[in-house]
Parts: sequence; C-alpha cells; structure tokens
Amino acid sequence: MIVSCGNKKDQSTVSTFAGSGKMAIADGKGDQASFANLMGIAADNKGNLYVADSHNNVIRKITSDGTVTTWAGSGAVGSADGKGTAASFFYPTALAVDSNGNVYVSDTHNNLIRKIDPTGVVTTLAGKGRVSANDIDTSDIVRLDNPAGIAVNNTGDVYIADWGNDVIRKIDLSGKITDVAGNKGVPGAENGVGSSASFYLPWGLVLDSMNNLYVADSYNNMIRKISTDGTVTTVAGKKENGSADGKDTAASFSHPAGLAIDKHGNLYVADMGNNKIRKVSSGVVTTVAGNGIRGSGNGRAESASFSKPYGVTVANDGSVYVADYSNNLVRKITLSNK
Repeated sequence: MIVSCGNKKDQSTVSTFAGSGKMAIADGKGDQASFANLMGIAADNKGNLYVADSHNNVIRKITSDGTVTTWAGSGAVGSADGKGTAASFFYPTALAVDSNGNVYVSDTHNNLIRKIDPTGVVTTLAGKGRVSANDIDTSDIVRLDNPAGIAVNNTGDVYIADWGNDVIRKIDLSGKITDVAGNKGVPGAENGVGSSASFYLPWGLVLDSMNNLYVADSYNNMIRKISTDGTVTTVAGKKENGSADGKDTAASFSHPAGLAIDKHGNLYVADMGNNKIRKVSSGVVTTVAGNGIRGSGNGRAESASFSKPYGVTVANDGSVYVADYSNNLVRKITLSNK
C-alpha cells in the first residue's frame, strides 16, 4: 500500500530506473548497467533517455524498458569527432534533444558544444577547445569556459550557460555565438536587459513553449527567467542557501543545477545542494521528492533520498527522471498528479 505524500491526493513515488550504484561502466538492463558520476539527462519524443556519464566521458542511451547502451564516446579523454565509440569527450555535463532526435552536449572540460545525430555521429558545433592561460587568442572563434546547461528551440538555435564566464549565450544555425544575457566575467545577481543583468556560475537551462529561457543561477541560489527580448527577472529563490518552500523570494535553494519543464509549464529543479527535486509553478516552489538527507532510498517521494542530483528531465508521460550523481543511478519519480 502506498501512503500519501504530503496530502491525501499525492501518492508520488521514487524508484531506481537504471544503474547498479557501483562507480563503473557497463551496459545492460536496469541494475545490470553502471555509471560513474552522471550529470545531464534528457528525454527524446520516442521515450528514450540520454545521460551524460561524466566521469566515464561517454553519452549513454536508455530505452523505455531500462536498457542502457553506450551511445557515443570511447571513454578516453579527447575531443575527436566520429561515430559512436570513435568519438571522445572530456567530462560532458549537460544534454538537450531536439524534435529530430539530435542530441546536443556541453562537453564541459573540452570547452566545446557537440552534436550527436540520430545515427550516433558526433560533430563539434561550437567552441575553441581547451587552451592554456598563456595562449594568445588571435582567432574569431568564441572561447567558452566550462559550458554547462544547454537547451535547443524548435528552429535549431542552441542556448548554453557559459558557466565560467557567467553569461548565457546562443549558437545560431550558422554556428555563430552571441551573448543573450549576463555581464561576461562579472558575477552578480542583477536583473535587467542583456549585459546589464548578471549571473553567478549559471548551470541548468530550459526553454518554455513561448521560447522564454529559464536559468538555474547556481551560486546565486536562484531561478531566473530570460524573456525573448533579453529581459532577466528572478522567478524564485534568494542569495542565501536554504530549502524553504514558498512563493518567489520566500523560497530558497542550494546550488540548483538541472532544469526541466512539463507540458503545463511547471519547472522542475534538481536542487543539488539540498538533495531534493523541487517544482516551480507560477512562482510557487514546492518539494516534489527527497527528504534532504543524502542517500539512495526509494519509496514515497517525501521520504526518498538522493545524493547530489544534478540532472532532471520530464518524459512524454509526465514521469520525472533524475541523474543522481553520487549514487551513480538514474531515478524515476512517478507523479500522482501530472
């Protein structure tokens, strides 16, 4: 019997969808598979999940029955383009999938944005790559600094949270990179338009149906919104660490990471520092799952536990999947109210 979670109508539960919990790399179904510090997670429109298996330097694919395969990457550190395991990455952290099944990857330690087509061919979309502090940059290629969150719209524009530069950027279809919002290299929490706004090590990104962009402003402990005209506002949270539910700035987070959005426009937040999954609906923040204590317990959503959840995505059926970093697991939240 499932006991209600929080109220009589809520019977949400958490289960383990894939992973043995061991820090390893192995393909297989369910708990026969293994990961190592997975971070990003994204769902396609066919019921598949893609995971940035960060410490293993690979991208994994998980079918709807929980079967895990290595989709791209050799496991060795590198930046080679190619098909499947002929390609290489260096600590990929975030993913997005477009309507055609292309997977976009923030290849974080390579300072690159990569693209994997539906056949598994990896190409480099943007970025200068790894450079030393002594390099003299004479090219017109934009240098990224540990890009994190990534999102793609219906026309193929890709947005990235350029984590180390404290700025949100856009890559258009030609590969040109422009700044959308943020005062490059100057951390802050100012609202405003374009470069008059500021972020502090922004992480997760997600677009809504109107092409408004939401940002997990990780070190400001806030969720921010960038409207289509470049205006930045604060949706929820405040600078101080916390785990309070509530409306707007009465709510608090602790280093929020991945973001996802459902068909109703509700935001889901991987509240990494609090080991919780939170929801933002019309500015009201509630806790969806997690008791705040580090662990890997399944069961009722309110008593389940996570350990540094970094990534979150919403599948077509409304289920929420979590990249549970320190547990090396993919978790599933079955919501009673979708």
